[in-house]
Amino acid sequence: MIIASIPDFREAARRRLPHFLFEYIDGGSYAEVTLGRNIADLEAIALRQRVLRDISRIDTSTELFGVKQDLPVILAPVGLAGLAARRGETQAVRAANAAGVPFTLSTVSVCPIAEVAAASDRPFWFQLYMIRDRAFMKDLLAQARAAGCSALVFTVDLPVPGSRYRDVRSGLSGAPGLAGAMRRLAQAAARPDWAWDVGLFGRPHHLGNVAPVLQGKTGLSDFLGWMGRNFDPSITWADLDFLRAEWQGALIIKGILDPDDARRAAELGADGIVVSNHGGRQLDGVLSSARALPAIADAVGDRLTVLADGGVRSGLDVARMLALGARGVMLGRAWAYALGAGGEAGVAQMLRLIAAELRVAMALGGVTRIGEIDRSALATPVAP
Repeated sequence: MIIASIPDFREAARRRLPHFLFEYIDGGSYAEVTLGRNIADLEAIALRQRVLRDISRIDTSTELFGVKQDLPVILAPVGLAGLAARRGETQAVRAANAAGVPFTLSTVSVCPIAEVAAASDRPFWFQLYMIRDRAFMKDLLAQARAAGCSALVFTVDLPVPGSRYRDVRSGLSGAPGLAGAMRRLAQAAARPDWAWDVGLFGRPHHLGNVAPVLQGKTGLSDFLGWMGRNFDPSITWADLDFLRAEWQGALIIKGILDPDDARRAAELGADGIVVSNHGGRQLDGVLSSARALPAIADAVGDRLTVLADGGVRSGLDVARMLALGARGVMLGRAWAYALGAGGEAGVAQMLRLIAAELRVAMALGGVTRIGEIDRSALATPVAP
Protein backbone atom coordinates (compact mmCIF):
# COMPACT_ATOMS: atom_id res chain seq x y z
CA MET A 1 0.00 0.00 0.00
CA ILE A 2 1.04 3.63 -0.51
CA ILE A 3 2.02 5.33 2.73
CA ALA A 4 1.65 9.09 2.96
CA SER A 5 0.76 9.62 6.63
CA ILE A 6 0.98 8.10 10.09
CA PRO A 7 -2.59 6.71 9.79
CA ASP A 8 -1.33 4.87 6.71
CA PHE A 9 1.47 3.35 8.79
CA ARG A 10 -1.17 2.28 11.32
CA GLU A 11 -3.14 0.44 8.64
CA ALA A 12 -0.01 -1.19 7.22
CA ALA A 13 0.99 -2.34 10.71
CA ARG A 14 -2.52 -3.74 11.30
CA ARG A 15 -2.17 -5.83 8.14
CA ARG A 16 1.27 -7.18 9.01
CA LEU A 17 1.24 -7.75 12.79
CA PRO A 18 -0.53 -10.54 14.68
CA HIS A 19 -3.86 -9.36 16.06
CA PHE A 20 -2.78 -9.46 19.72
CA LEU A 21 0.30 -7.37 19.02
CA PHE A 22 -1.46 -4.72 16.95
CA GLU A 23 -4.20 -4.42 19.60
CA TYR A 24 -1.53 -4.02 22.29
CA ILE A 25 0.12 -1.16 20.39
CA ASP A 26 -3.10 0.48 19.25
CA GLY A 27 -5.34 0.17 22.29
CA GLY A 28 -6.01 2.18 25.43
CA SER A 29 -7.61 1.47 28.78
CA TYR A 30 -11.26 0.90 29.63
CA ALA A 31 -13.58 2.60 27.07
CA GLU A 32 -10.61 4.46 25.49
CA VAL A 33 -12.17 7.87 26.13
CA THR A 34 -8.81 9.50 26.86
CA LEU A 35 -7.20 7.76 23.90
CA GLY A 36 -9.79 9.42 21.67
CA ARG A 37 -9.47 12.77 23.43
CA ASN A 38 -5.72 12.84 22.87
CA ILE A 39 -6.26 12.80 19.12
CA ALA A 40 -9.45 14.87 18.90
CA ASP A 41 -8.38 17.68 21.25
CA LEU A 42 -5.08 18.08 19.45
CA GLU A 43 -6.70 18.13 16.01
CA ALA A 44 -9.12 20.80 17.25
CA ILE A 45 -6.29 23.25 17.98
CA ALA A 46 -6.45 25.88 15.22
CA LEU A 47 -3.12 27.22 14.02
CA ARG A 48 -2.71 30.81 12.91
CA GLN A 49 -1.80 31.33 9.26
CA ARG A 50 0.57 34.21 8.44
CA VAL A 51 1.63 35.17 4.91
CA LEU A 52 4.13 37.31 2.99
CA ARG A 53 6.96 36.63 5.37
CA ASP A 54 10.43 35.48 4.39
CA ILE A 55 10.33 31.76 5.13
CA SER A 56 13.06 30.79 2.68
CA ARG A 57 15.30 29.46 5.46
CA ILE A 58 13.47 27.24 7.92
CA ASP A 59 15.43 25.63 10.74
CA THR A 60 13.71 22.71 12.51
CA SER A 61 16.58 22.06 14.92
CA THR A 62 16.43 22.61 18.64
CA GLU A 63 18.39 21.85 21.79
CA LEU A 64 17.20 19.64 24.63
CA PHE A 65 19.20 19.02 27.79
CA GLY A 66 22.30 20.55 26.26
CA VAL A 67 22.24 18.46 23.07
CA LYS A 68 21.34 19.84 19.65
CA GLN A 69 18.95 17.75 17.55
CA ASP A 70 17.55 18.11 14.06
CA LEU A 71 13.86 17.97 15.01
CA PRO A 72 11.97 18.82 18.23
CA VAL A 73 10.84 15.21 18.61
CA ILE A 74 11.93 12.16 20.59
CA LEU A 75 11.04 8.53 20.00
CA ALA A 76 9.19 7.72 23.22
CA PRO A 77 9.62 4.50 25.19
CA VAL A 78 7.33 1.75 23.87
CA GLY A 79 7.19 -1.53 25.75
CA LEU A 80 7.67 -4.69 23.69
CA ALA A 81 8.41 -2.61 20.58
CA GLY A 82 10.98 -5.18 19.58
CA LEU A 83 8.13 -7.52 18.67
CA ALA A 84 6.95 -5.22 15.89
CA ALA A 85 10.03 -6.00 13.76
CA ARG A 86 13.06 -8.22 14.09
CA ARG A 87 15.09 -6.87 17.04
CA GLY A 88 12.88 -3.81 16.63
CA GLU A 89 14.48 -1.42 19.09
CA THR A 90 17.82 -1.70 17.30
CA GLN A 91 16.15 -0.81 14.01
CA ALA A 92 14.37 2.15 15.57
CA VAL A 93 17.49 3.55 17.23
CA ARG A 94 19.34 3.49 13.90
CA ALA A 95 16.50 5.40 12.23
CA ALA A 96 16.46 7.94 15.08
CA ASN A 97 20.21 8.42 14.81
CA ALA A 98 19.98 9.05 11.08
CA ALA A 99 17.24 11.65 11.64
CA GLY A 100 19.17 13.39 14.41
CA VAL A 101 16.62 12.78 17.18
CA PRO A 102 16.83 10.93 20.51
CA PHE A 103 15.58 7.39 20.97
CA THR A 104 14.22 6.21 24.34
CA LEU A 105 14.58 2.55 25.29
CA SER A 106 11.84 1.10 27.51
CA THR A 107 12.60 -0.91 30.64
CA VAL A 108 10.39 -3.61 29.13
CA SER A 109 11.99 -3.68 25.71
CA VAL A 110 12.72 -6.85 23.79
CA CYS A 111 16.30 -5.78 23.05
CA PRO A 112 18.49 -5.23 26.12
CA ILE A 113 20.43 -2.04 26.78
CA ALA A 114 23.75 -3.43 25.57
CA GLU A 115 22.29 -4.62 22.26
CA VAL A 116 20.75 -1.21 21.54
CA ALA A 117 23.99 0.52 22.53
CA ALA A 118 25.91 -1.66 20.07
CA ALA A 119 23.49 -0.63 17.29
CA SER A 120 23.64 3.08 18.11
CA ASP A 121 26.31 5.59 17.15
CA ARG A 122 25.16 8.25 19.61
CA PRO A 123 23.77 8.38 23.18
CA PHE A 124 20.15 7.36 23.60
CA TRP A 125 17.71 7.86 26.47
CA PHE A 126 16.58 5.15 28.90
CA GLN A 127 13.13 4.83 30.49
CA LEU A 128 12.66 3.40 33.97
CA TYR A 129 9.65 2.15 35.93
CA MET A 130 9.79 2.01 39.71
CA ILE A 131 10.21 -1.71 40.34
CA ARG A 132 9.79 -3.42 43.70
CA ASP A 133 13.25 -4.97 43.35
CA ARG A 134 15.52 -1.97 43.95
CA ALA A 135 18.65 -4.06 43.35
CA PHE A 136 17.34 -4.85 39.87
CA MET A 137 16.70 -1.14 39.30
CA LYS A 138 20.22 -0.23 40.42
CA ASP A 139 21.63 -2.80 38.01
CA LEU A 140 19.57 -1.38 35.13
CA LEU A 141 20.76 2.14 35.90
CA ALA A 142 24.35 0.93 36.01
CA GLN A 143 23.88 -0.66 32.58
CA ALA A 144 22.36 2.57 31.25
CA ARG A 145 25.31 4.58 32.56
CA ALA A 146 27.78 2.12 31.06
CA ALA A 147 25.97 2.39 27.71
CA GLY A 148 26.33 6.18 27.78
CA CYS A 149 22.61 6.95 28.02
CA SER A 150 22.27 10.72 28.25
CA ALA A 151 18.86 11.04 29.93
CA LEU A 152 16.67 8.98 32.24
CA VAL A 153 12.92 9.07 31.67
CA PHE A 154 11.23 8.02 34.90
CA THR A 155 7.63 6.95 34.25
CA VAL A 156 5.41 7.67 37.27
CA ASP A 157 1.87 7.01 36.02
CA LEU A 158 2.02 3.21 36.20
CA PRO A 159 2.06 2.25 39.89
CA VAL A 160 -0.63 -0.26 38.87
CA PRO A 161 -1.55 -1.27 35.31
CA GLY A 162 -4.74 0.09 33.78
CA SER A 163 -7.41 -2.30 32.54
CA ARG A 164 -6.95 -2.71 28.80
CA TYR A 165 -9.97 -4.51 27.43
CA ARG A 166 -8.46 -5.04 24.00
CA ASP A 167 -5.60 -7.06 25.47
CA VAL A 168 -8.08 -9.34 27.21
CA ARG A 169 -10.14 -9.85 24.07
CA SER A 170 -7.11 -10.45 21.85
CA GLY A 171 -5.63 -13.12 24.10
CA LEU A 172 -2.58 -11.14 25.15
CA SER A 173 -3.63 -11.00 28.79
CA GLY A 174 -7.06 -12.61 28.97
CA ALA A 175 -6.06 -16.25 28.52
CA PRO A 176 -3.08 -17.29 30.66
CA GLY A 177 -0.96 -20.38 30.23
CA LEU A 178 -1.28 -22.80 27.33
CA ALA A 179 -4.66 -21.48 26.17
CA GLY A 180 -3.30 -17.96 25.74
CA ALA A 181 -0.16 -19.21 24.06
CA MET A 182 -2.18 -21.22 21.54
CA ARG A 183 -4.42 -18.22 20.73
CA ARG A 184 -1.37 -16.05 20.08
CA LEU A 185 0.29 -18.79 18.05
CA ALA A 186 -2.79 -19.05 15.82
CA GLN A 187 -2.81 -15.30 15.30
CA ALA A 188 0.90 -15.33 14.48
CA ALA A 189 0.35 -18.12 11.94
CA ALA A 190 -2.16 -15.85 10.19
CA ARG A 191 0.69 -13.39 9.60
CA PRO A 192 3.37 -15.65 8.05
CA ASP A 193 5.75 -12.84 7.10
CA TRP A 194 5.86 -11.65 10.72
CA ALA A 195 5.95 -15.20 12.09
CA TRP A 196 8.97 -16.08 9.95
CA ASP A 197 10.92 -12.84 10.31
CA VAL A 198 10.15 -11.91 13.92
CA GLY A 199 8.53 -14.84 15.66
CA LEU A 200 11.06 -17.42 14.48
CA PHE A 201 14.29 -15.59 13.65
CA GLY A 202 13.78 -12.45 15.74
CA ARG A 203 14.39 -14.27 19.04
CA PRO A 204 11.44 -12.54 20.75
CA HIS A 205 11.72 -15.00 23.64
CA HIS A 206 14.92 -13.21 24.67
CA LEU A 207 13.12 -10.73 26.89
CA GLY A 208 15.56 -7.89 27.03
CA ASN A 209 16.36 -6.17 30.29
CA VAL A 210 14.22 -8.38 32.51
CA ALA A 211 15.53 -11.74 31.27
CA PRO A 212 17.90 -12.15 34.26
CA VAL A 213 15.03 -11.98 36.79
CA LEU A 214 12.71 -14.34 34.89
CA GLN A 215 14.90 -17.28 35.91
CA GLY A 216 14.83 -19.02 32.56
CA LYS A 217 11.14 -18.47 31.83
CA THR A 218 10.77 -17.16 28.29
CA GLY A 219 7.04 -17.10 27.55
CA LEU A 220 5.19 -13.88 26.87
CA SER A 221 2.77 -14.74 29.69
CA ASP A 222 5.72 -15.07 32.07
CA PHE A 223 6.98 -11.68 30.98
CA LEU A 224 3.60 -9.95 31.33
CA GLY A 225 3.01 -11.63 34.68
CA TRP A 226 6.33 -10.40 36.01
CA MET A 227 5.53 -6.88 34.88
CA GLY A 228 2.16 -6.90 36.62
CA ARG A 229 3.62 -8.21 39.88
CA ASN A 230 6.59 -5.90 40.05
CA PHE A 231 5.28 -2.38 39.49
CA ASP A 232 5.52 -0.61 42.84
CA PRO A 233 2.33 1.03 44.15
CA SER A 234 4.20 2.43 47.17
CA ILE A 235 6.17 4.90 45.04
CA THR A 236 6.21 8.52 46.32
CA TRP A 237 8.09 11.71 45.55
CA ALA A 238 10.68 10.63 48.14
CA ASP A 239 11.84 7.93 45.72
CA LEU A 240 13.42 10.62 43.56
CA ASP A 241 16.20 10.72 46.16
CA PHE A 242 16.98 7.10 45.26
CA LEU A 243 17.17 7.98 41.59
CA ARG A 244 19.32 11.05 42.13
CA ALA A 245 21.77 8.94 44.12
CA GLU A 246 22.02 6.46 41.24
CA TRP A 247 21.75 8.80 38.24
CA GLN A 248 23.70 11.98 37.61
CA GLY A 249 22.46 12.74 34.09
CA ALA A 250 19.30 14.51 32.97
CA LEU A 251 16.26 13.27 34.89
CA ILE A 252 12.85 13.54 33.17
CA ILE A 253 9.60 12.71 34.97
CA LYS A 254 7.02 11.21 32.59
CA GLY A 255 3.32 11.07 33.36
CA ILE A 256 2.52 14.57 34.66
CA LEU A 257 -1.02 15.89 34.10
CA ASP A 258 -1.48 18.31 37.00
CA PRO A 259 0.28 21.68 37.56
CA ASP A 260 0.80 20.90 41.26
CA ASP A 261 2.66 17.69 40.36
CA ALA A 262 4.70 19.64 37.82
CA ARG A 263 5.67 22.17 40.51
CA ARG A 264 6.69 19.34 42.83
CA ALA A 265 8.90 17.84 40.14
CA ALA A 266 10.58 21.22 39.66
CA GLU A 267 11.07 21.69 43.40
CA LEU A 268 12.73 18.28 43.70
CA GLY A 269 15.23 19.04 40.95
CA ALA A 270 13.89 17.24 37.89
CA ASP A 271 15.45 18.52 34.68
CA GLY A 272 12.32 17.90 32.64
CA ILE A 273 8.82 16.49 32.64
CA VAL A 274 6.62 14.82 30.05
CA VAL A 275 2.99 15.95 30.06
CA SER A 276 1.42 12.58 29.39
CA ASN A 277 -1.51 10.29 30.22
CA HIS A 278 0.41 7.23 29.02
CA GLY A 279 -1.24 7.44 25.62
CA GLY A 280 -4.66 6.85 27.16
CA ARG A 281 -3.50 3.48 28.49
CA GLN A 282 -3.87 4.11 32.22
CA LEU A 283 -6.63 6.20 33.90
CA ASP A 284 -9.38 6.61 31.34
CA GLY A 285 -11.39 9.83 31.42
CA VAL A 286 -8.55 12.16 32.38
CA LEU A 287 -7.57 15.25 30.41
CA SER A 288 -5.92 14.90 27.06
CA SER A 289 -2.28 15.95 26.99
CA ALA A 290 -3.18 18.91 24.76
CA ARG A 291 -5.71 20.20 27.31
CA ALA A 292 -3.36 19.68 30.27
CA LEU A 293 -0.24 21.12 28.65
CA PRO A 294 -0.81 24.91 28.67
CA ALA A 295 -1.43 25.22 32.42
CA ILE A 296 1.58 23.03 33.19
CA ALA A 297 3.84 24.96 30.83
CA ASP A 298 2.71 28.22 32.43
CA ALA A 299 3.42 26.82 35.90
CA VAL A 300 6.93 25.41 35.37
CA GLY A 301 8.11 26.18 31.84
CA ASP A 302 10.69 28.64 33.15
CA ARG A 303 12.08 26.12 35.67
CA LEU A 304 12.51 22.91 33.68
CA THR A 305 12.09 21.49 30.18
CA VAL A 306 8.49 20.62 29.36
CA LEU A 307 7.94 17.79 26.88
CA ALA A 308 4.60 16.30 25.84
CA ASP A 309 3.12 13.25 24.14
CA GLY A 310 -0.31 11.84 23.33
CA GLY A 311 -2.26 11.82 20.09
CA VAL A 312 0.52 13.15 17.86
CA ARG A 313 -0.16 11.88 14.35
CA SER A 314 1.52 14.50 12.15
CA GLY A 315 4.05 17.29 11.97
CA LEU A 316 1.12 19.68 12.37
CA ASP A 317 0.43 18.05 15.73
CA VAL A 318 4.06 18.61 16.69
CA ALA A 319 3.63 22.31 15.90
CA ARG A 320 0.43 22.38 17.96
CA MET A 321 2.16 20.85 20.99
CA LEU A 322 5.01 23.36 20.70
CA ALA A 323 2.52 26.23 20.47
CA LEU A 324 0.76 24.95 23.59
CA GLY A 325 4.00 25.15 25.56
CA ALA A 326 6.11 22.04 24.95
CA ARG A 327 9.77 22.38 24.02
CA GLY A 328 9.86 18.89 22.56
CA VAL A 329 7.35 16.22 21.57
CA MET A 330 7.55 12.48 22.20
CA LEU A 331 6.27 10.14 19.48
CA GLY A 332 5.04 6.76 20.69
CA ARG A 333 2.49 4.94 18.58
CA ALA A 334 3.70 6.84 15.51
CA TRP A 335 7.04 5.05 15.48
CA ALA A 336 5.60 1.75 16.69
CA TYR A 337 3.19 1.72 13.71
CA ALA A 338 6.01 2.63 11.35
CA LEU A 339 8.28 -0.06 12.80
CA GLY A 340 5.54 -2.66 12.45
CA ALA A 341 4.83 -1.57 8.91
CA GLY A 342 8.37 -1.33 7.59
CA GLY A 343 11.09 -1.75 10.18
CA GLU A 344 13.96 0.73 10.20
CA ALA A 345 12.99 2.10 6.79
CA GLY A 346 9.46 2.67 8.02
CA VAL A 347 10.62 4.63 11.07
CA ALA A 348 12.97 6.68 8.90
CA GLN A 349 10.12 7.45 6.47
CA MET A 350 7.82 8.42 9.35
CA LEU A 351 10.39 10.89 10.68
CA ARG A 352 10.81 12.39 7.20
CA LEU A 353 7.03 12.87 7.01
CA ILE A 354 6.98 14.56 10.42
CA ALA A 355 9.82 16.85 9.35
CA ALA A 356 8.17 17.79 6.06
CA GLU A 357 4.80 18.48 7.70
CA LEU A 358 6.42 20.52 10.45
CA ARG A 359 8.24 22.63 7.86
CA VAL A 360 4.95 23.35 6.10
CA ALA A 361 3.32 24.31 9.40
CA MET A 362 6.19 26.67 10.15
CA ALA A 363 6.22 28.19 6.67
CA LEU A 364 2.49 28.89 6.58
CA GLY A 365 2.61 30.10 10.16
CA GLY A 366 5.28 32.61 9.24
CA VAL A 367 8.04 31.30 11.52
CA THR A 368 11.49 30.01 10.64
CA ARG A 369 12.83 28.69 13.96
CA ILE A 370 11.42 26.26 16.51
CA GLY A 371 11.82 28.81 19.29
CA GLU A 372 9.39 31.12 17.51
CA ILE A 373 6.50 28.66 17.86
CA ASP A 374 4.54 29.85 20.88
CA ARG A 375 0.99 30.84 21.81
CA SER A 376 1.06 33.48 19.07
CA ALA A 377 1.00 30.58 16.59
CA LEU A 378 -2.54 29.71 17.69
CA ALA A 379 -5.57 31.17 15.93
CA THR A 380 -7.59 31.37 19.13
CA PRO A 381 -6.54 31.80 22.78
CA VAL A 382 -6.06 28.67 24.87
CA ALA A 383 -9.11 28.04 27.06
CA PRO A 384 -8.35 28.09 30.80
